[in-house]
Amino acid sequence: MATVELRFSALPEHVRTARLVAAAVARRAGVDEAVLDEVRLAVGEACTRAVGLHLSNGVDAPVRVALTEEEKKFSIEVGDESPTSAGHAPGSHPDVDDDGAAEAETEDEMGLAVISGLVDDVEVTTSETGGVIRMSWPASPQSLVP
Repeated sequence: MATVELRFSALPEHVRTARLVAAAVARRAGVDEAVLDEVRLAVGEACTRAVGLHLSNGVDAPVRVALTEEEKKFSIEVGDESPTSAGHAPGSHPDVDDDGAAEAETEDEMGLAVISGLVDDVEVTTSETGGVIRMSWPASPQSLVP
């Protein structure tokens, strides 16, 4: 089981890099070429969501991305360190005014809906210390013999 880990500052311009790395590692892991655009889009949505949560909650920690190649599966985990306060639903933004909170929550829900539409195997978990989006796709590793 091989794993590539990325950590990047919560800035929108780093999301593109995460998407490119995810597509390259997915291709190497044997994910079908027809699915690579879905991998790219899903990682982009998950990383954009994590960046948004970090920025809206003033979190300085980096966004974490782990890309794992298993025997017949390729998995990606995108983690944030944005706390979920007691009494607020996951994805809500307690430090933003009511209009801004509603808009942020709608964007958050839209991002998760896009990810769910792109990925058959997806799991979203949140806690007081952050959240993780786990996604996986079938893979059939190619032989490295030339």
